[in-house]
Amino acid sequence: MQVNPKVFKQIKSFDIFISEVVLREIHRCDQPKQKKLLDVIDRYDLEVFNFTEEADQLAEIYIKKGVIPAKYRDDANHIAVASLHNCDGLSWNFQHIVKVKTKREVAVINLHKGYQSIDIYTPREVVEDV
Repeated sequence: MQVNPKVFKQIKSFDIFISEVVLREIHRCDQPKQKKLLDVIDRYDLEVFNFTEEADQLAEIYIKKGVIPAKYRDDANHIAVASLHNCDGLSWNFQHIVKVKTKREVAVINLHKGYQSIDIYTPREVVEDV
């Protein structure tokens, strides 16, 4: 796995965070991919957001409302953690998250529950010429 330095050069203007959900996913990876991903987190000193009961409950709402399929629970978890931490955006490369319908329904649920709306982007929308 190669980490493109252009990505991190461009995103320095953003505050970048990951969550415990990301760490769980990384720990399920085989070596050497797992080590390389953990090295990136260390090298760029990425802050890790905790996955809380509140995030779990919000993710469950996304699933129960049909916004995110139950089999993609971690994707609902990613959105919930970012929403609870008032992130402006979430960059993700799975097609079922980066859909207009998903973006709209997440915004409606977040508004209804008193959370900030979150913009969901593909990585290509965030970083140019990668």
